[in-house]
Amino acid sequence: MESKSKDNSTVKKDVLEHIPLSEVRREKLRMLARRMKELTKAVMKNRMGAAGVFILSFFVLLAIFGPLVAPYEVDATVLGQFEPKLLPSDEHWMGTDSMGMDIFSELLCGARVSIIVGIFAAMIAAGLGAAVGLYSGYVGGWKDEVLMRFNDILLSIPWLVLMILIAGMLGTINLTIIILIIGLTGWSGTARLVRAQVMSIRERMYVERARAIGAEDLHIIKVHVMPNCFPLIFANTILTVAISILSEATLSFLRMRPQDTVTWGTMLSDAFNSSAFNLGLHAWIVMPGLCIVFLVLGFTLLGYALDEALNPRLRKR
Repeated sequence: MESKSKDNSTVKKDVLEHIPLSEVRREKLRMLARRMKELTKAVMKNRMGAAGVFILSFFVLLAIFGPLVAPYEVDATVLGQFEPKLLPSDEHWMGTDSMGMDIFSELLCGARVSIIVGIFAAMIAAGLGAAVGLYSGYVGGWKDEVLMRFNDILLSIPWLVLMILIAGMLGTINLTIIILIIGLTGWSGTARLVRAQVMSIRERMYVERARAIGAEDLHIIKVHVMPNCFPLIFANTILTVAISILSEATLSFLRMRPQDTVTWGTMLSDAFNSSAFNLGLHAWIVMPGLCIVFLVLGFTLLGYALDEALNPRLRKR
C-alpha cells in the first residue's frame, strides 16, 4: 500500500512538472477572471452595491474630465485673476474665493486629488495592515504579542492626534506627505481583522496537511492563507478609501495641507475662514461638503456590498 501511494505521488509530481508554467498562469488568470465576473454580478444585484457603483462612476468621470471642462485654470499661477469673493453670476456660477479663483472650477478639479489621496493612502494602510496581520496571526507566540501590543497602543491614540503629531515631525507638507501620513496611521484596524482571519485559517485541515508534508511557512502563507484572506482585505480596503478621503479633508480643514493644491478640504477651510455664509457665497462651503459626503458614501456602500458578497455568513442574513 505504501509503495502504491508513493508511486501515485511521484506520478502526480511528474505530471505537474511537465505542465508549462505559462499554462498554469493562464489557468489562474481564467479563474481570477471568473471570480471577478461573479463578484461584479453579486455586487450589482445588491442595492447598496449598485448605488455605490453609480455614485463612484460619477465622481471618477468628474475626476477624469473635470479639469478639462473647468471654465478657468486653478493653480498658484493664476491667483488673483478675478476680484476676490465675487457673488455668483453668469460668468462665475458659484462666485470666486478669497484668492480670486473661480469656485466652480475649483470644485471640478478637487475630485481628482481627493480620489488619488484616498486610493493611495488606503493601499498603503491595507498593505501594512495585511503584512502585520499575516505575520502576527501565522507565527503566534511572543512575536504576535509584541506586534499586537504595539497595535493596541496605536489604536488607543486618537487618529487625528496621531496624524497631527506625524505632520508636525515631518514639517513640510505636500500631497505625498499627506498620503503617507494617512496611510501610516490607518493600518491598525486592518491588521487586527487579518490577524483574526489568519488565526482561523492556520488551524484548518488543509493547512495542517501542507505543514505535515513539509511545506515551508512562506509557501503555506502564499498558497493557502493569503488567497483566503484576500476577500476580507479587498473589502476592507474599499472602506479604508472612504476613511482616507475624510482624513484628507480633516487635515486640509486644519490647514495642514499642500499650499499649491486645491482639494475639497482646502475649499472648506478657506470658506470657513472667509465667513462664506455671511458673504452670500453659500456654494463655496455647501458644494465641497456635499461632494465629500457623497464620495465617502459611494465607497462605503460599495465596501459593504463587497463584504456581503464575499462573506457567506453576511449573505445568509
